[in-house]
Amino acid sequence: MPKEKTIRIKDVSSDFEREPLYPYRFKGSAITKSWQALAYLKSDSGIHKIGMGTQGVLWSDSTVFANHSETAGNALMYAMTERALQMMKGNSFKNPVQLVDDLLPEVLAYGKKITGNPDLRTTFALNSLVPVDNAAWLLYAEENGMTKFDDMIPAAYRPGLSYHHEKVASIPSFSVGTTAERIKQAADEGYFILKLKTGAAGTQSEMIEKDIAFLTAVHKAIGHYETPYTASGKIPYYFDANGRYEKKETLLRFLDHAKKIGAFDQIAVIEEPFGEENETYVGDLGVRVAADESAHTVEDAAARIEQGYGAMAVKAIAKTMSMTMKITQLAYERKVPCFCADLTVNPILVDWNKAVAARLPPFPGMSIGLQETNGHQYYKNWERLETYHPMNGANWTETVNGVYVTDKSFYEKSGGILMPSPHYEEVFAEV
Repeated sequence: MPKEKTIRIKDVSSDFEREPLYPYRFKGSAITKSWQALAYLKSDSGIHKIGMGTQGVLWSDSTVFANHSETAGNALMYAMTERALQMMKGNSFKNPVQLVDDLLPEVLAYGKKITGNPDLRTTFALNSLVPVDNAAWLLYAEENGMTKFDDMIPAAYRPGLSYHHEKVASIPSFSVGTTAERIKQAADEGYFILKLKTGAAGTQSEMIEKDIAFLTAVHKAIGHYETPYTASGKIPYYFDANGRYEKKETLLRFLDHAKKIGAFDQIAVIEEPFGEENETYVGDLGVRVAADESAHTVEDAAARIEQGYGAMAVKAIAKTMSMTMKITQLAYERKVPCFCADLTVNPILVDWNKAVAARLPPFPGMSIGLQETNGHQYYKNWERLETYHPMNGANWTETVNGVYVTDKSFYEKSGGILMPSPHYEEVFAEV
């Protein structure tokens, strides 16, 4: 590979667009608006790129969400994005992975200061860096003459992202309180793996009773469905408690109930049952437990693997592509499978996530790539957002019978993510 160019940033700018949501309930709360943060980078050579990121305040730090209005929480994260851009102005970088390593400590420290939260989670800072990282990858690719996503992956991270799935599962997400009827409707539409939020609101005893009732209703509604994409032929369950379970015993009650009703063998993964400060060993539960928001960095991911976590939910669209590449490589070396989770992102970022999902080694018991994508369920103006995608309507952008077809054209065109979006170009037309 030719030597990487040194890229000096001449100009920066930022903006954001607010998108209304149908309320998305998790972590005992709900989000109703989503900020699409935009980062503009222009290099000395005159090339400019626009990166984007969807802000997930409740997901990345529920304390910030609880202590502020929804708008103020978003404004705090946006201020951190702007801080990173100001740090870059007049400075140089060689590759985005090193850039994020350099920016993260100061952006996190700044975030602790402006939120007044000395325990601000690293994921909050990483989420604020997504548009900056996104723009940096685009600039890095063009400056170095790279025309495909495969070429952009640094050699150190290629082993963990070298698979080319022909299909990627499109996994919808159902918030706490969703009815079994609604979940059955999705299965009838062809979705074969569904993300089901547990950790119902209320006390721990109220939560577990509601979660058990939910599991019973879901298993009764879709437990008998069949799919060609799993080794068992049965539909797999993917539960996400978003850290709501305080004790292992409570989770064991949920799993014991699953055994009692015959649902246990269909649980593919349980994501983040405990809070991140809970260091309970989970390698003896008989089910695969995945780390998501607690695996902020590659070091955190390594610690979670030691605690028996047997899968990683990776989010190039929430923790930066740069950090995601490090985590997927560590997981590959430790033989821990990964899948892509969503942050209710816009259609262009869906394809940034798909770029990773299509290249991850197969998940145990499954024959295709796995990607959660729920934007179409929660954005009130999803159809308008789709028109911002530079390759809107391409076959890989559409879910058909529960899957995205990631064929030769998807890899040839890199899912359209390296092309400029006319809409976002217009936002910065005056810069």
